[in-house]
Amino acid sequence: MKNIQKIIALSKPLCALTWLLSLLVLVMSILQQAQPFFIKFIVDNIQLQLTNQQGNFKTVAYLMLGLLVVNLVSSILNSLSMRFGDYINSRLRRYLTEEFYSHVFTLPQKYFDSEISGKILNQLVRGIQSIQDFMGMFTNFVLPAIFQSIFTVGILFYYSGPIGLLALLIFPAYIYMSHYSTKKWGVEEMKKNRLEDITRGRISEVIGNIRLVRGFMAQAPEWKLVSKTLAKVNQIYDRQSTTYHLINFFREFSLELVLILISLITFNQTFKGQLSLGEMVLILQLINLLRRPLFAMSFILERIQAAESGSKEYFTIMDLKEEEKLNLLALPKSKLISRPSLHFDQVSFRYDTTGNEVLKKISFKIPSGQTVALVGHSGAGKSTIINLILKFYQPAGGGIYLNERSYSHLNHGFIRSHISLVFQDNELFSTTIRENVSYGMAKASDQAIISALKKANAYDFVMDLPGKLDAQIGERGVKLSGGQKQRIQISRAIMRNSPILILDEATSSLDSKSESAIQSALEYLMKNKLTIIIAHRFSTIQSADQILVIDQGKLVGCGTPAELAKQPGVYSELLRYQISGNEKLLAKYDLH
Repeated sequence: MKNIQKIIALSKPLCALTWLLSLLVLVMSILQQAQPFFIKFIVDNIQLQLTNQQGNFKTVAYLMLGLLVVNLVSSILNSLSMRFGDYINSRLRRYLTEEFYSHVFTLPQKYFDSEISGKILNQLVRGIQSIQDFMGMFTNFVLPAIFQSIFTVGILFYYSGPIGLLALLIFPAYIYMSHYSTKKWGVEEMKKNRLEDITRGRISEVIGNIRLVRGFMAQAPEWKLVSKTLAKVNQIYDRQSTTYHLINFFREFSLELVLILISLITFNQTFKGQLSLGEMVLILQLINLLRRPLFAMSFILERIQAAESGSKEYFTIMDLKEEEKLNLLALPKSKLISRPSLHFDQVSFRYDTTGNEVLKKISFKIPSGQTVALVGHSGAGKSTIINLILKFYQPAGGGIYLNERSYSHLNHGFIRSHISLVFQDNELFSTTIRENVSYGMAKASDQAIISALKKANAYDFVMDLPGKLDAQIGERGVKLSGGQKQRIQISRAIMRNSPILILDEATSSLDSKSESAIQSALEYLMKNKLTIIIAHRFSTIQSADQILVIDQGKLVGCGTPAELAKQPGVYSELLRYQISGNEKLLAKYDLH
């Protein structure tokens, strides 16, 4: 019941509407309970007419009219409650999604590094659906079931003690079997949910990497992997279904036996004259109505169990500790530091408390307006430094300072508002050129977007696209070439025009001609900015003010390109490899 308490707490803003709907449904159930009494009085009137000619057809007609009015009001209330339920349901879905989505934005980057996006989305959808189902069940069944149970058993006791007692004893036995059934179902459901998360996560990954899958002819293994997992899901479902239907058979058969016994007692008492025909009809109708609260209680238990298991991962994510504060308002440019500097002081970092250090007491300063390049072998820790500057991660030791203001005292939004960046991977959305270039900006004119495209050498190819600025580029820019995608990213950085610029292999996807053409745009963009470049092609960093050489998480060299080229170490070693490769290529084609 732990998650049920959380569901009720989370849905608190909609509780007033939920209780109002519950009262509406309760009124409907009261009207439904009144219907058997109209039938009783009609039958009693007919019996009077048949036995001593004292019946009154006019009374029967009025009773039928009353029954019609009750049914009409019930139908109107039912339509209103359904519409009101839809209203609450849609608001609840929006509220739950917004709560989840806003919370996800505050989670540490480490969480996303270890989770599959398709799995997170599946947990969101299942969690919201199970919570919606529970709240719908609560409004439509809980209050009516309680009222109908008390009312029906009370009336049966009024007319016959044995009948009332038998009716009362049905409830604990039926509820116990329902509870046992749903508990068994829930244990298996959690196993099934885990497998379904794995399956949907994998399908999402495959779709996102469909070129890789097709290129390596891996469709069959991927299909078999999903098929095998789904077969396990079916095995679990088969066990669930078998257990459920066996218990359900005994539960329903036991109920029918008791109801038949109650009916026999009713007929016997009517034979003996202890009950009138109208009272007999009333009791039989109430016995039939008794099924409704019993089925409702069984359904309530099932929904509770489904909500417990279905919302488990939803609340697991919601219970994760926030690392960031979500600010939905952008920081005004006027509040930014116009000439920022960065300082790493003995910074260490590890991905978890038990893992090895990725960075080991690194210290350096980057003055305002200076261009710094991070150089080193793959896995040396260059990208980790960038992630720390962006405050995606928190240092395990030491401190980072922006204009000598400690990162620990600055919020994430303030830090990132100072930074424009171009990722090594093509980070684009499946929307238009316009929206990708102006991403993260509240307002952007076409003139500004076009200017940014021109400076990034992207304007010509964009104007050739169908739709131009409104051209749809597909998921992650699949309709564009690698170089085109990179230039859209650079256009986005130019648009943002922040005082700190991070270029993570910004020209890695460009051919030599495009790289040369865009270099002037980058140099213009880098003017008067603190610029950090990660590059493996040393031709792109020869104008850097200083180079920081990273090796195995340590800062092993610092200086200008010319100074480091003359010193033995990682930089001169990597430089020689590149020069040697170029010389071999020139010699091969006799281009010396």
